[in-house]
Amino acid sequence: MIKLYDVSKTYAKSSVKAVDSLTLEIKAGEIFGFLGPNGAGKSTTIKMITGILTPDSGTIQIDGVNIAENPIGAKSVIGFVPDDHDVYETLKGIEYLNFIGTMYGVKSATLKQKIEEYASLFDMTDVLPNMISSYSHGMKQKLSVIAALVHEPKVWILDEPLTGLDPQSAYQLKQLMRKHADMGNTVFFSSHVIDVVEKVCDRIGIINHGKLVAVDTLENIRADDKVSLESLFLTITSDGEGK
Repeated sequence: MIKLYDVSKTYAKSSVKAVDSLTLEIKAGEIFGFLGPNGAGKSTTIKMITGILTPDSGTIQIDGVNIAENPIGAKSVIGFVPDDHDVYETLKGIEYLNFIGTMYGVKSATLKQKIEEYASLFDMTDVLPNMISSYSHGMKQKLSVIAALVHEPKVWILDEPLTGLDPQSAYQLKQLMRKHADMGNTVFFSSHVIDVVEKVCDRIGIINHGKLVAVDTLENIRADDKVSLESLFLTITSDGEGK
């Protein structure tokens, strides 16, 4: 569902590759956890997958579509929750969701139904008529999640999606992730909360210094079944923080 082949990226004024010859395939029907120290290349990778950044070299395919050749086609199947809250604060919550749904071509009746469904699930129904500028951190995060899901994308790319969510909303999102993958879709999940990754992901990838240093099921990566993912992660990345 997501394929990266020999992808590299270097930022201006730096001779060090933020992402270095990354080859990775995330399959349909799985939740894939993406881990790495600060500066290891996680965010750069995610921004290239979503088309925010252009790789210096290599190819990226989303559901069989080359994002460089057909960016709109590739992005149309992606639902993206970024690690910040870049939403239009001068809009009301409902206005923002209607805008996003319209941009993705969701029919009005379907959009209304999806907004109502997710707003109820994340306890946002009463605040959608309010200005986004009045929202708390957690409310903005829930709005970002709903906005990413209203067009029912095949590929979910979630960068620290649980940050700011209350326990009930975090639980609901994890349930949705599992359901989405079980329906034959893909969830690409980046988080610093290692125990959550350990519990919900089918496979994990660990990036360090821009290179993929491990990718497999947790059971296959472990040398000993008693080793926690946290210990494994610290061992693999113990040479210092990536770039």
